[in-house]
Amino acid sequence: MNVRTQIVSPVKDSLTDWRWWFSIAQIVFGCVLVAAGFALFINPYNIVPGGVYGMGLVLHNLFPDIQVGTFGYMFDIPLLASAILIFGGKFGGRTLFAALITPGIMNIMSSLCYPSAEALASLDPALLLGGVIDLSDHLMLATIFGGVLTGVGVGIVVRNNATTGGTDIVAMLLNRFLKIKFSNGVLAADAFVVLCGLIVIGFGVGVSGDAEPEGWLLSLYSLIAIFVNSRVLAFTIDGASYDKLLFVISDFHSDEFREFIIGELNRSATYIKAHGMYSRDEKEMIFLVVSRNEVKAVQRKIKQIDPRAFLVVTDAYDTFGEGFKTFPKDDALQVE
Repeated sequence: MNVRTQIVSPVKDSLTDWRWWFSIAQIVFGCVLVAAGFALFINPYNIVPGGVYGMGLVLHNLFPDIQVGTFGYMFDIPLLASAILIFGGKFGGRTLFAALITPGIMNIMSSLCYPSAEALASLDPALLLGGVIDLSDHLMLATIFGGVLTGVGVGIVVRNNATTGGTDIVAMLLNRFLKIKFSNGVLAADAFVVLCGLIVIGFGVGVSGDAEPEGWLLSLYSLIAIFVNSRVLAFTIDGASYDKLLFVISDFHSDEFREFIIGELNRSATYIKAHGMYSRDEKEMIFLVVSRNEVKAVQRKIKQIDPRAFLVVTDAYDTFGEGFKTFPKDDALQVE
């Protein structure tokens, strides 16, 4: 009897999977948000929030005829090539895709937003989209909008198992060869870029003409943009955790409270053996995780059953398991 074995190519199989296409579409959307954040709110105001595009903005001030996205390619391509050579299969094709399309989208978007090549070279916000969103007198708004857009964009890309390259690759290389922690590597790379921005944009070193009045203040806005970006990035990837962790210590635990947790809250809890330090009496402490909206109901029930009970309520940073978030995949990228 002849047995025919059908071999399905993983690449071909993924191309016919709508989930794969949806994931790629999300990566593209995230890259568009990153490009919009830089083109509309970061680059026109010379805010340098670290990264290869921040360094691209610094160099654009020195060479105005070259767009920020083009400088992004100049940095990203060597970094991507070195990462592929060093890390091999561990370096995903999705990151390669995201890192290559983001500078191109930024260049196209910038070209469409300015009326002429001269305006594009100057990155004058008064000429951006006809001055409709000129925030020159509201730099804090520009900083926040830029940080939010780039943070959400990168977060969407990371949620789909990719990164936009840049300082992430620098941090990976520093970790590999100098044993520097990844987070410290990102911080060091971004700090270097911000320092370059302070020297070139803030103090006008190497720039034709006079430096911007109080240009050094832009470095402070850059730090705010980095902070907003990091917070929004973490929120986009992990979401907001409003779960509360409760420890309940009581002299007795009635069936009424057990039925309340299981029946009304539709939760479960854990009894933990405890020993009172003062009374030396053995007790059972209840370990319970609920949503923020359920805390008041638990407090009222405990007060009703045992007014002398001791209750501790604290934030649960992350909660995984039945009734809460699913456990992350092994290859999921960790932000913090």
